[in-house]
Amino acid sequence: MLQLDRSRRVVEQPRFAVSIAESPADVQEAQRLRWHVFVEEQGAHPEPGEPGIEADRFDPFCHHLVVRDLELGLAVGTYRVLSALQARRLGGFYTEQEFDLCGLSAHRRYIVEIGRSCVHPDYRSGVVIAMLWAGLAGLIRGSDARFVIGCASISMSDGGFEAASVYQKLALEHMCEPAYQMLPRNPLALDAVEVDLSVKPPPLIKGYLRAGAEIAGAPAVDMAFGTADVPIVLTLDRLAPRYARHFNGS
Repeated sequence: MLQLDRSRRVVEQPRFAVSIAESPADVQEAQRLRWHVFVEEQGAHPEPGEPGIEADRFDPFCHHLVVRDLELGLAVGTYRVLSALQARRLGGFYTEQEFDLCGLSAHRRYIVEIGRSCVHPDYRSGVVIAMLWAGLAGLIRGSDARFVIGCASISMSDGGFEAASVYQKLALEHMCEPAYQMLPRNPLALDAVEVDLSVKPPPLIKGYLRAGAEIAGAPAVDMAFGTADVPIVLTLDRLAPRYARHFNGS
């Protein structure tokens, strides 16, 4: 069973540090950032709870990676990471609310799930995402994880045009093998939306693809967040070399 490695808790650069949230206050920092991005900026409708805090039942079972601007003492990026062991205690991964894992279910003990990725709007140059990836690498380095799964969200504010276009474009070159593909429970109606293959993928998806991740199936509609979510799978033995160095500790 997967055990996450907490031996390297902090990765630092001159201005930024990424670490695992160690206290309820640390977790709330991540949740407040998620509220700012998902609710205030993107118009999501979160589960009922404390105003200003975007939280759900998965949070207490996850590790929360937080990137801080050390000069301002501000949380500017976050990821949450769910191990296979914790997913079993929960009854499944968050991704399984939106997708049937199909063939990947046979490998669930080797899966790590990432989600709730967000970066403060003033820090979207790529440095913060790189720090989050470095933190993720430090967290699972030395474990028996083989797959990283998650969802990349695309706004549905245009009726699904961008999401359908991005999916149709990426499916031509970046679809994973059939054994690892997922089926959406509430699929985006691709046939009902005109597509434009010149549309550029969002930065987060481009970052996943650069790391060696692949698209794992058609998008699912998330009504609460007003997004179409594209399933992503990263097979760790296919990591791009520049990322593999982090995961191998070099």
